[in-house]
Amino acid sequence: MFYLKYRPRTIDEIDNTRVRSILQKILESKKIPHALLFVGQKGTGKTSAARIFSKAINCLNNKFGGKGKDFEPCNDCANCRAIARSTFTDVLELDAASNRGIEEVKSLIREVAFLPMSGRFRVFIIDEAHMITPDGFNALLKTLEEPPDSAVFILATTNLEKLPTTIVSRCVKVNFGKGRIDDINNMLKRIIKAEGLVFAPEVLHLVAQRSDYSFRDAAKMIEEIATQKMKTLPDVEVFLGLKGRSDILEIIAEKNSKKTFQWIEEFRGSGGDFKNLLEDMLDKLRLQLLIKKGIAVEETEKLNMTAAEISKLIKLLMEAYQLMRVTPIDSLPLEIAVSEFYNVT
Repeated sequence: MFYLKYRPRTIDEIDNTRVRSILQKILESKKIPHALLFVGQKGTGKTSAARIFSKAINCLNNKFGGKGKDFEPCNDCANCRAIARSTFTDVLELDAASNRGIEEVKSLIREVAFLPMSGRFRVFIIDEAHMITPDGFNALLKTLEEPPDSAVFILATTNLEKLPTTIVSRCVKVNFGKGRIDDINNMLKRIIKAEGLVFAPEVLHLVAQRSDYSFRDAAKMIEEIATQKMKTLPDVEVFLGLKGRSDILEIIAEKNSKKTFQWIEEFRGSGGDFKNLLEDMLDKLRLQLLIKKGIAVEETEKLNMTAAEISKLIKLLMEAYQLMRVTPIDSLPLEIAVSEFYNVT
């Protein structure tokens, strides 16, 4: 699996440039925080970053080990290799999705009392931290307030709002956010270069756009495309259910209802994915709205629609997206949205 094979192993290899910079600054600071909170959606590299951080502060050959010139883990010493194999006694991982109760948390807390056996710090990585029960959080709170100097907690979550504010306030928050398109694109380039694959830049950009801002999903997608031996953009568009997706907004802007409904019917007949289509349209319309407000974040061609028309279409397409869950005919929500849009413009 590409997403496992090419998982980053050092701080410098972390694909999320924003997170890479934050972690570098933390490692270069005089004191390592006793609790870190990694927040971000799925597939943005929270667990990978936690393991890399654990290696960095326990590496025998970097600055922490008194030998290297920087804080990067060497990935060659006994500690780094053991952490990579998940056999290092001083790095403990807890999946709170399946170990969320007070007894599991108390068991983890008991481990905090022990000094490191092989490393410099004992690192406690708690994945899906928002799943911990209220009693579990209460038990954890005291330890986060007064942890031993040799203990470092790394909590990872996709749902910050489900964590008690008392827990959040005692952690240094690292916001992973959503993967940036450029960062995902660079990761894909790194993977295909290592695999000896060749894809047009447009294919990589499309995969990055359709990855739901997830590095993991993008890596899985490019692996599927490589397995199917697809090289060209039209082939990949068909595979992803996006055939002809680039024309629909331009056609809607022409306000030619017959042509628009013909396009939708052809898209349906070709097996197009309407959920992906709506997501793509909303993403493009958002950029068009930013252009109208003079704050576009990336280059794109202007659409012949007013700001009011764009806003109205966004609202209608969001309603259509919600209806996708219950519609018996996949094209119907979009057809209703377009019909209502033409009735008011």
